[in-house]
Amino acid sequence: MKHWKKLSHKEQDTRITDALKSNIDYQYKIPLGIPVSKLDQHVFSEQVSFLREAPLLRTYVANPNHIGCHTFGHSESFFSGTQQLEREVIELLCVDVFKAEEHSCDGYIATGGTEANIQAVWIYRNYFVEICNATHNEIALISSSDTHYSVSKAANLLNLKSYSVPVDENTRNIYPAQLDAVINAAKDQGIKYFIVICNMATTMFGSVDDPDLYALHLTQHQVRFKIHADGAFGGFIYPISSPGSNMHFKNPNISSITLDAHKMLQAPYGTGIFLVRKGLMKYVCCEDAQYVNGMDITLCGSRSGANAVAVWMLLFTYGPFGWLEKINKLLYRTQWLCSQLDELNIKYFRHPDLNIVAIRAEHIAEELAKKYEMVPDSHNQAPKWYKVVVMDHVDIDYLQKFVKELKAI
Repeated sequence: MKHWKKLSHKEQDTRITDALKSNIDYQYKIPLGIPVSKLDQHVFSEQVSFLREAPLLRTYVANPNHIGCHTFGHSESFFSGTQQLEREVIELLCVDVFKAEEHSCDGYIATGGTEANIQAVWIYRNYFVEICNATHNEIALISSSDTHYSVSKAANLLNLKSYSVPVDENTRNIYPAQLDAVINAAKDQGIKYFIVICNMATTMFGSVDDPDLYALHLTQHQVRFKIHADGAFGGFIYPISSPGSNMHFKNPNISSITLDAHKMLQAPYGTGIFLVRKGLMKYVCCEDAQYVNGMDITLCGSRSGANAVAVWMLLFTYGPFGWLEKINKLLYRTQWLCSQLDELNIKYFRHPDLNIVAIRAEHIAEELAKKYEMVPDSHNQAPKWYKVVVMDHVDIDYLQKFVKELKAI
């Protein structure tokens, strides 16, 4: 690991305190030109004693705005201290988790996986328009039928067609023949350029796509493409639990990656992450944002620097080995549940390196699903699956109670 290590609370407090000192201090320097301040002191007082021991809460009160992308070009100087912590997070994830060369990627802390996925599609649409003189009706999204609904949002917002590839009902793998058929159908409709959303753990099943399968078939069809890996759920677990996978920046077929820190990392909600190879962020640079130093190249614009500090704290609290221990604990609990389901001859799907178990609905009584707040694959029609996500709060004692009631029913 080149950047990821474990830091004590005191070491973290010192770094964050220094970062906040490098940001603008409204008490000693009065900026006349920026529409931002600390959180309202009448409501969010910084004089309360517990803030002295809570660097993240101090950051929220200080209210840094991380507009822009701080790994690319210039940034607003008012918040340079906490921007540096965000840069450290992006470099750590790209290099130590996703095997990129140092300083070879850009990225930023987004509001969530949906925004990060749309950011990727926006970049690649503009890339094909600018580099290949493509028209919008020549560019399309392609993904599996298990893919997150943010892909539909992206297609709708960016005026692109979207194609869905069927998956096997039991393995959740893409059918290669169906992939060929979908590509042919798209080409017949005038599509020449493809933006691939490749799943690094789908939301419902935890299933993982093979980016090289997409690359192989699209190359055989002699079309241009870019592949984005959606690791909104799996990004903080799959690279650790499956170190031999091909979902990283050493794979030349992968151009960008989404993560959600507010899932596995347990950061505050509204904390996604977008990572992308150098040279691609420029295709969404907003030239109209002349008053922003470095201009703006993110979908959301202004965003909370405190969320970046939260991710920084979480990563450096655990360090790589502490995080590995946590992941293995969750995988052990997941495997325990699967062994119980096997004994009961209950049908389910589970990727061996992930902590989602999707159970066939035929085995789950409706009252049991409601009691344990299991999520169905559809709320609008009879569900085929219910899922269990083994997170930090889902211990084996609780799973035991669930299995006991499952046996009784």
